[in-house]
Amino acid sequence: MSANPRLDQLVGEVRRQGSMSVEALADRLGVTLQTVRRDVKQLAEQGVLSRYHGGVRLPSSTTENIAYLQRQLLNEDAKRAIAREVAKAVPDGCSLILNIGTTTEAIARELVRHRGLRVITNNLNVAAILADSADCEVLVAGGVVRLRDHGIVGETTVDFIRQFRVDLAVIGISGIEQDGTLRDYDLREVKVAQTIIAQSREVWLAADHSKFDRRAMIELARLDQIDVLYTNAAPPPPYATLLQEAGVQCVIAP
Repeated sequence: MSANPRLDQLVGEVRRQGSMSVEALADRLGVTLQTVRRDVKQLAEQGVLSRYHGGVRLPSSTTENIAYLQRQLLNEDAKRAIAREVAKAVPDGCSLILNIGTTTEAIARELVRHRGLRVITNNLNVAAILADSADCEVLVAGGVVRLRDHGIVGETTVDFIRQFRVDLAVIGISGIEQDGTLRDYDLREVKVAQTIIAQSREVWLAADHSKFDRRAMIELARLDQIDVLYTNAAPPPPYATLLQEAGVQCVIAP
């Protein structure tokens, strides 16, 4: 607790949501944008919160991701919007790979009514969602199942993915940095994701606004290895320029 109840309330709101825009905080707290920006600046300097373009989030480690159950609740509306936009672009009758992540799980929920899909995944949650689709064939990778999120990783997973050449990969990511790198936390997961990219004719990245400027330890890929980015808000500087230079189409979900 601080000496300022408003700061405590601000921190509490961000903890519940995981990340929030300055505008949403001002509306929730009933104060001006200038007041929120001043409070956020103070809390960021104290290391309590972390700022990104247009908003604030919980500080993150470069070595460990946020717990899975908490990630399920973070930016839920943004993930659903992105998932709907991705699903609209996925054609019936195609082959695709969905990897580990809460955003790809949201995408799987939007794909259950598609017809003739052949989906390869190293995510047991995705497999369970799409198993309810009568017109979708699901192939599940072998390997080590991570208890915390039901992701499947390891050399066996890599070997399994290498057997295929698919039309499309839809992948999630933990962070995008200003040097154009896509980053994640688990080396085993990264190795699988790199194989997915290599075995796909086209690669779509699904990442909500909070992933920009979020740091993680391991480089997974670079923006020029991605064909389309699906996100929920206009990327902050310098990402619009980086995307253009890399030839990446950016689709902003309404």
